[in-house]
Amino acid sequence: MGELALGDGIGGITHRTVAVNGIRLHIAEKGTGPAVLLLHGFPELWYSWRHQISYLSSRGYRAVAPDLRGFGDSDAPPPHDCYTMLHVVGDIVALIQFLGEEKVFVVGHDWGAIVAWNLCMFRPDLVRSVVALSVAFMPRNPLRKPLDTLRLVYGDDYYVCAFQEKERAEGEFAQIDLKLLMKKFLTYHDPKPVIVPKGKGFSTPPEKEIVLPAWLSEEDVEYFANKFRCTGFTGGVNYYRALDLNWELTAAWTGAQIEVPAKFIVGDEDLTYHFPGAKEYIHHGGFRKDVPLLQDVVVIEGAGHFINQEKAMEIAEHIYEFISNI
Repeated sequence: MGELALGDGIGGITHRTVAVNGIRLHIAEKGTGPAVLLLHGFPELWYSWRHQISYLSSRGYRAVAPDLRGFGDSDAPPPHDCYTMLHVVGDIVALIQFLGEEKVFVVGHDWGAIVAWNLCMFRPDLVRSVVALSVAFMPRNPLRKPLDTLRLVYGDDYYVCAFQEKERAEGEFAQIDLKLLMKKFLTYHDPKPVIVPKGKGFSTPPEKEIVLPAWLSEEDVEYFANKFRCTGFTGGVNYYRALDLNWELTAAWTGAQIEVPAKFIVGDEDLTYHFPGAKEYIHHGGFRKDVPLLQDVVVIEGAGHFINQEKAMEIAEHIYEFISNI
């Protein structure tokens, strides 16, 4: 285990690095009882779940939050083709086995939600239930690759498309103070798509000083910035670069349903909720067709994308209410 840094010992949370699936994975954990895996998104870390770890552990659960491969204190293989869902779900399956658990509750946000949905699709035998934040299940479109779809809808300057080029992702990230960059990311609260024209993208200073919301402290931002200062962003961006490879490798699951009890939570100001067709899919039958055991859809008014931090207590209560009745 590496040195503990700011935030690593908060609230009795313990840390260790475990060997799973050929890599070293850093996990934060607290509590005893049924295991709840908490999977973060981009550009985040286990730290995004700090509030839910404390809440769930105090109510009789074993809360476990890894830094996913490519993030924080976990290993970050350089090639983007090491970041497919088969790799990342493989890490989580191996982690479940390492923890000695037969089944777990799984909660995911952003990319963590995508990992959680894929875990349920590949290995439903390991999952008691799933709570997904921000990103609903996305069935595979057999007719078109994901990047082709995104370019068709949004153009080459859409952030996911821009992330395919190092000079437009890591190159721009390197041109701005990391703490300021993390503030830009974590305080983003606009449902419109993220468009980043060349030369006017992520490195562009904000028009006015960023005032942190009550749910995010300077210490929180510093924790994220320090970790990404050490690791860079390539590991996290590689998830986006593996999108089309995922599409190729998961052809056998075209049309597959998610057959575990599920709950979905999203903010009404989350950009994911405003993707073309998203609301219709979520509310008008498509989502429930693909996830037949979907038990609840919660739309939180006024909440943005980083909902597990912005609405930390509300999210913790939603998770607890759901898993305690499974």
